[in-house]
Amino acid sequence: MDPAVESSLRWGVVGALTFLVLVQGYQVVVGRFVGISALIGMAVAVGVCSAVLTHLLRPAVLRWNERP
Repeated sequence: MDPAVESSLRWGVVGALTFLVLVQGYQVVVGRFVGISALIGMAVAVGVCSAVLTHLLRPAVLRWNERP
């Protein structure tokens, strides 16, 4: 697998897990439970968006870091 794709997929997993942690904190503070199917659906959506955006923005970030 291409290292850029693997890196993007890993960032997608990080995004999904971060979303789940934030939702869990919300549920602890507010005391309102959000349905499990909604949580899974949103976590998958956040993960996919994170992975795609990371993959699309990678060339621009590499160019920005090469500037003197």
